[in-house]
Amino acid sequence: MRTIAIGVLGLGNVGTGTLQLLRDNRDAIEARVGARLDVRAVLVRDPNKPRDVELGGARLTTRPADILDDPEIEIVVELIGGLDPARDHVLRALRAGKHVVTANKALLAERGEQIFAEASQRGLAVFFEGSVAGGTPLLRSLREGLASDRIEALTGIVNGTSNYILDAMTRTGARYEDALRAAQEAGYAEADPTLDVDGSDAAHKLALLALVSFGVRVDPGAIHREGVTGIDPFDIKTADELGYVIKSLAIARRSARGVSLRVHPTMVPKTHVLAGVHGSYNACLVESRALGRSLYYGRGAGPMPTGVAVVSDVIEVARLITGRASHEDAGARLLPKSGAQPERVDPLPLDELECENYLCIHVPNQPGVLGRCAACLGRHGVSIKRMFQEAPRGDAPVSMVIFTESVPERSVAAALAEMSAFDILSRPTDRIRILDPDTID
Repeated sequence: MRTIAIGVLGLGNVGTGTLQLLRDNRDAIEARVGARLDVRAVLVRDPNKPRDVELGGARLTTRPADILDDPEIEIVVELIGGLDPARDHVLRALRAGKHVVTANKALLAERGEQIFAEASQRGLAVFFEGSVAGGTPLLRSLREGLASDRIEALTGIVNGTSNYILDAMTRTGARYEDALRAAQEAGYAEADPTLDVDGSDAAHKLALLALVSFGVRVDPGAIHREGVTGIDPFDIKTADELGYVIKSLAIARRSARGVSLRVHPTMVPKTHVLAGVHGSYNACLVESRALGRSLYYGRGAGPMPTGVAVVSDVIEVARLITGRASHEDAGARLLPKSGAQPERVDPLPLDELECENYLCIHVPNQPGVLGRCAACLGRHGVSIKRMFQEAPRGDAPVSMVIFTESVPERSVAAALAEMSAFDILSRPTDRIRILDPDTID
């Protein structure tokens, strides 16, 4: 039986899960591939560090060249994360004629154009199922299962850390800081959670989803994003009492005018399928022209879920090598056969969006305050759907809650900008968009 040599860059949580799965399922994998998969070398920072996985015959090395320059290694699995030196390692692997598997969403969202062009020019595969939604086969479903359909929109929970935090706040009434600490203790948040909680991670994933679903390349920095750090227990409680839950959603939609991409906290009706996504789970509701709505749901993070996706990609690449699959059959290429690059586009301006909104205005309990705020909204064409105020507590400021009708983003932004100059505000106004009713079953 033929042996296919593999080199792994990185042995953190995902790398450990990947090696564990390759070892535990060795016989089944060999039967599917028609070859033996042999992990020859693993790049690590400290070869003397105790490991939670049996390495078998794999050697640990601190030198990338031991993998990238080894002519016998045919597949490089990049799991070190970040932009550099990951980009250099991936390009060097491709230029050496090696296929690449990665779970690095930031790398592909930020530097994918160069990487995919290099792979296409050399007839090599770059697979990245593990970069979005962990072990949920979302990208493969979009690329292959819906290949005959036209995808119009995606609405998803694609960051398990943010979802875990918001879910904990909803279940327990905890403050953001306490929910974040619980997520870190449970292993669902990094020591520095910034990229997860400010929406950056979800924006990287949304850029990849747009590439796979719409065939367009978008700078993730151009995607509107808002994090979850400003969500308050009062917002959570109010949403719950009125039949909503707050979720951080990544939303992509295309139309004749272009592509709309955004990441932000959203009030989701409890009757909506995404309202039931708890903990670190991910889910994506896909709308396509022929099939209609389809849902993809599963664990979005962790060594084993992401490892499952990485190993599935390794298997597909190995099947390409053994001739059991073609590039087209396996969905190895996102680019057209001509090698042309996907069109690079700018997302539509957010001010073209129209939706209902939740506003929480923090003001003193004084006569005339309500009228002043309502008049400001009216001047900018923001219609009020309903409004109420929490019960006063002595001289403490009160929270005045306003739900707007569906109005243009630019109108709400202009009203809030004017209101921010009011001397009556005790703190900035909280604003959460409400999920478009068109996405509700």
